[in-house]
Amino acid sequence: MPAISVDTLTKSYGQTLALSDLSFEVEEGEVFGFLGPNGAGKSTTINVILDFIRPTAGQVTVLGLDAQAHSREIRSRTGVLPEGVETYDRLTARQHLEFAIDSKGADDDPEELLERVGLRDAIDKKAGGYSKGMSQRLMLAMALVGEPELLILDEPSTGLDPNGAREMREIVREESARGATVFFSSHIMEQVEAVCDRVGILRDGEMVAIDTVAGLRDSVDGGTSLRVTVDRIDDDALQAVRSLPDVGGATVEGQNPPTLVVQVDGSKTTVLSTLEDRGIEVQDFSTREATLEDVFQSYTTDTGTGVEAR
Repeated sequence: MPAISVDTLTKSYGQTLALSDLSFEVEEGEVFGFLGPNGAGKSTTINVILDFIRPTAGQVTVLGLDAQAHSREIRSRTGVLPEGVETYDRLTARQHLEFAIDSKGADDDPEELLERVGLRDAIDKKAGGYSKGMSQRLMLAMALVGEPELLILDEPSTGLDPNGAREMREIVREESARGATVFFSSHIMEQVEAVCDRVGILRDGEMVAIDTVAGLRDSVDGGTSLRVTVDRIDDDALQAVRSLPDVGGATVEGQNPPTLVVQVDGSKTTVLSTLEDRGIEVQDFSTREATLEDVFQSYTTDTGTGVEAR
């Protein structure tokens, strides 16, 4: 049973169409990355999943329950770290956690939760004196109350320094290992790439791609670039490289010395031997795999692939 099932979801605000026949599933126990440029409909989707807003059409089920008919039970089994949420300045971290624990009828230890997010030393300090990163850690601790079956994390690394972001990723992995499903929305590609099993990319209210990170990389033309620094390059050698069956394109950068940039989906050594067979000296070479950032740009810009979601 999917942890989240979105079926032909449409949401309109007057004449503005925020979501258009959006359909996707998040499998139980997976870490699912949810990406999209500003205005793509990510926040609207999350708000419908949590029944903070009602859809114009379509259906959403969460943990096997209708998101509208059973929203209270769903929230009791879900931990949420919303984007842009603010803490209560006059309450301490302990008081925030006690409130969340009471609300869920849980028996968590506030000190243990705050220790887990690196905030134990500030447990009795009022949140009004917290930095943005400390507030984010506190909200993450509140989301973890009650060992939720589903975690919805919207921009969870906001305000965190590199160590804080690393600790957040470790917590996501621990929650996944525990069996929780994690719905992870972020604009920081490195975070998504590091923790997510699958990624969905939203554009203009529609899911334009959904796959593993490796699968998305493979879907981008020229997913691997081979950069070859040579002593010289001539038209004959360049054309020979371009005509190789696994080469999608080849360009020359610079002159002293020139660097050949080859988009290749296959053997890199064939490119090197083709150059050497024509008397070209290979001085250096390196490969670069397509990053999730490359994939994101490919699917969310007008020059992108436009491939439908899989």
